[in-house]
Amino acid sequence: MTARAVWSGVIKIAEVVCPVKMYTAATTSDRIALHMVNRKTGNRLKRLYVDEKTDKPVEREDQVKGYETSEGHYVILEPEEITAAVPDSDKVLKVDSFITCSQIETTYFDRPYYLLPASDATEEAFILIREALREQKAAAIAHTVLFRRLRPVLIRAHKKGLIATTLNFDYEVRSSKQAFKSIPKRKIDPEMLQLAEHILKTKAGTFEPEKFEDRYEAALAELVKAKVEGRKVIPLRRPEVTKKNDLLEALRLSAEGKGDETNSERKPRQRKASASTKSKRTADKPAAPRRKAS
Repeated sequence: MTARAVWSGVIKIAEVVCPVKMYTAATTSDRIALHMVNRKTGNRLKRLYVDEKTDKPVEREDQVKGYETSEGHYVILEPEEITAAVPDSDKVLKVDSFITCSQIETTYFDRPYYLLPASDATEEAFILIREALREQKAAAIAHTVLFRRLRPVLIRAHKKGLIATTLNFDYEVRSSKQAFKSIPKRKIDPEMLQLAEHILKTKAGTFEPEKFEDRYEAALAELVKAKVEGRKVIPLRRPEVTKKNDLLEALRLSAEGKGDETNSERKPRQRKASASTKSKRTADKPAAPRRKAS
């Protein structure tokens, strides 16, 4: 890869040791960068750390990490003390166990990285690990120190290489049971469920991330362009939320292929349809007898 490796070390499975290099798999470098500026002067702002008691700026060499033992009292931790306290495994992805891919709970996924062999001489061991994982449809649970922090890592075969995904610790992931406990049990109308299933079938597709559209970035780019050109920015209309009583009708329209229309687009058509229906009914109704002129 042309990118710079963010980590170099070895994968250790029992007595098999394979040197690898780690590269970031996701990047935000192509996003639009916005900066904080002074509204009055237009100048860019810079972050400044100040002492909360004296209100004076603190030089970089005097900025250290601390743990609050009681209100306003801290134990200072020097950078070299933190480094010395970190477990000595910052260059080893030590595999603890293997799990089947079906067991993977994606809630724990953090960030993905690509693993490549460190050199041509280590390719055989690398390919052996990759193919063994692929054949068994398994993933390896390992741990190492990344960016000064001990992290659990999930290693999976992916095409010609390996993907290492850092994992969140259990205490970092909120309980789904607690998160969803306020959602009540409710029986769904069979017709509504049938329509929903029909919509899922008609909308079935394949995972094609290259077709994903970052609408936020596109809208932000258009906003910046409009401001630079001095054009008026027209805000987009938000779609109306489907009301409880309109849910069945919304499902029916979606099943008929009209689900992408917004409520505002649907309403005139409904009114028009109602008007035409009304005129048809009027036409079908026998004309009232005319009054004779006196």
